[in-house]
Amino acid sequence: MKKVVIVGAGFGGLRAARALSGKGLDVLLIDRNNYHLFHPLLYQVATASLEQESIAYPIRALTRCWKGVSFRLAEVCGVDFEQHRLVLADGSVDYDYLVVSAGTVANYFGMESIERNAFDLKRLNHAVELRNHILGSFEKASKEPDPELRKALLTFVIVGGGPTGVEFAGALQELIYHVLDKDFPELVATQKRIILIEATDRLLAPFPADLRNYTAKQLREMGVEILFNAKVSSAEPERVLLADGTVIPSHTLFWCAGVSAVPLAAHISTNRAANGRIRVGPDLTIPGHPEVYVIGDLAYLEQDGGPLPMTAPVAMQEGEYAGNAIVHKTRGETDDPFRFRDKGSMATIGRSSAVAFVYGRKFAGHFAWLVWLGLHLLYLVGFRNRLLVLLNWSYYYFLYERQVRLITREGEGGECR
Repeated sequence: MKKVVIVGAGFGGLRAARALSGKGLDVLLIDRNNYHLFHPLLYQVATASLEQESIAYPIRALTRCWKGVSFRLAEVCGVDFEQHRLVLADGSVDYDYLVVSAGTVANYFGMESIERNAFDLKRLNHAVELRNHILGSFEKASKEPDPELRKALLTFVIVGGGPTGVEFAGALQELIYHVLDKDFPELVATQKRIILIEATDRLLAPFPADLRNYTAKQLREMGVEILFNAKVSSAEPERVLLADGTVIPSHTLFWCAGVSAVPLAAHISTNRAANGRIRVGPDLTIPGHPEVYVIGDLAYLEQDGGPLPMTAPVAMQEGEYAGNAIVHKTRGETDDPFRFRDKGSMATIGRSSAVAFVYGRKFAGHFAWLVWLGLHLLYLVGFRNRLLVLLNWSYYYFLYERQVRLITREGEGGECR
């Protein structure tokens, strides 16, 4: 029986595993975590909209339903192509076919000060840490006598005008002005600032111009400050510095301005493209190694004159293609080159407000927001998770309340000496 090893239980890895289940193959799914994480909603954990458990699902609960698929919790350190062996932190695994879907990490472009002082949202614990920090900043501000320091504690800088930056800015604004202002009446008179910084002259670059303009207009009406053509040069714990010399007193810097390949990519001997992503052929395999597939954000493949975007729909379609291609290879069959079918893009801005560009048609406002809600519920793994998310969203929508305002790190209240 041929053995297939899949690295990474993200959108692509899960689709590949499901495509391979029940096909007479021995499939092993490996991940550093024992759960699948729904990354598009991480920012809602950080802004106290959702519990962390509602966007994560145990991998073993999935694999036990897929015939021939098993799971191993491990850190992957490298690949030995000649021996067809995967090197793990706690051993090794041989394979006949390999699917690598390990994802990306935040890219700080070599700016160590930003890496030290910024938050990002790539893992579940990152979202919890950011939520702790935001709520902790309000607690500190509530007892801070210095008005300038109090203002800095309540200034939140977001770098990156893509979907993550836009969605986080809108969600943070709603948390502050609909919930935290009621929790901290002593801070109502203190100015709170949410500053969204974008290095170019536009938000949501892949979207049509009118949807981009609508997004900027909505955020500004909500109270979010937008700085276009601005770049962050460095950061310190209590301030953010821009390339033009501007200094923004702030204790919170959220970075979503770029990603790069996971460190595993550096241990895979093959050609790499921008940000360390691995160049793959039209069939998603590494040149010279037809048994090795690279999919998802880690894979670099151009289509129609440009690289495929690093989005969940691309990863899911690539995962399904890779799984089916392996099945066909074991039968001596061949496949056509991979072709991404772009169904569109969308982003939520805030309450009853979103933008969507689907099949060439543009939507904005309440209808786009409803479509965004429905698709995210559809793609969540697990009925319980869908139900929890729907209940949380409904509770907040009708009552303007968020229940997950928990600071889960110790020491926020100080220590007795």
